[in-house]
Amino acid sequence: MAVKIFSGRATTYLAEKIAQAYGESLGEVNYQQFSDGEMSPYLAESVRGHEVFIVQSTFAPADNFMELLLMIDAAKRASAENVNVVIPYFGYARQDRKDKPRVAIAAKMIANLISAAGANRIMTCDLHADQIQGFFDIPVDHLDGAYIFIPYLKSLSLENIMFATPDVGGIKRARSFAKYFTADLAVCDKYRKEANKVESMRLIGEVEGKDVVLVDDLVDTAGTICKAAALLKENGARSVRAVCTHPVLSGNAYENIEASNLEELVVTDTLPLKRQTSKIKVLTVSNLFAKAIRKIHDHESISSLFIKL
Repeated sequence: MAVKIFSGRATTYLAEKIAQAYGESLGEVNYQQFSDGEMSPYLAESVRGHEVFIVQSTFAPADNFMELLLMIDAAKRASAENVNVVIPYFGYARQDRKDKPRVAIAAKMIANLISAAGANRIMTCDLHADQIQGFFDIPVDHLDGAYIFIPYLKSLSLENIMFATPDVGGIKRARSFAKYFTADLAVCDKYRKEANKVESMRLIGEVEGKDVVLVDDLVDTAGTICKAAALLKENGARSVRAVCTHPVLSGNAYENIEASNLEELVVTDTLPLKRQTSKIKVLTVSNLFAKAIRKIHDHESISSLFIKL
């Protein structure tokens, strides 16, 4: 089975790098757009009997997700042997449970729709909650951003490195980094009344004289990460930087980051930046996904793509 890699329009910038790292050219997709906005993507080359990989992150607007579903269906109906969906950033993952009455569990609904469209496998990176893998009834390859971040952090040669999480929900992720570097862990315990608005925050841990690295899966308005950086500096941290896989960066995020105590915010290119700033450093996940695609195609284990934390 030959491999063919296609991309939705929202993630072409990354899919091109993945295809190049894999050693193939990106498959051609054409689009018809009706005057009311309805889209009709179609694969401009045969996929009969091929191993198809469709790359598309499901960030806003919702058209990106709808386009992905249509491309999955198109590949399935064109007799592709397998349809593998590569979702570098899995949107709606923050809605993974009923945390109050009468709300949707959007992550489960998205999983159902992808499966119903005809996908055979999902590949993604740093889900907001690991248990979302269980929402799928098809195989999920959940890649780890640590594979990208740890080599970069090691290159900095920080003498007094320490790790911190901007909220209690990220303790497991931050503890993994701390364990790898044999470093201490601090927790910024936040309280909020509504989404994207932090009411208060307190520090658990001693950070005096430390080079602190905040660890999170995504940064949205950057309010939490910037408030955590300020709290760490107030408590004597020598330097504060953050690693966050998915740069959602909405609202006043860029202004918040530029005015913050962060030395730098290190992110990946699972999402495109809306603008450039000297405080944000972008690392690519293209090689990681290309290696995973090759191993899946060759029916090999992807365990070597995980750093033992």
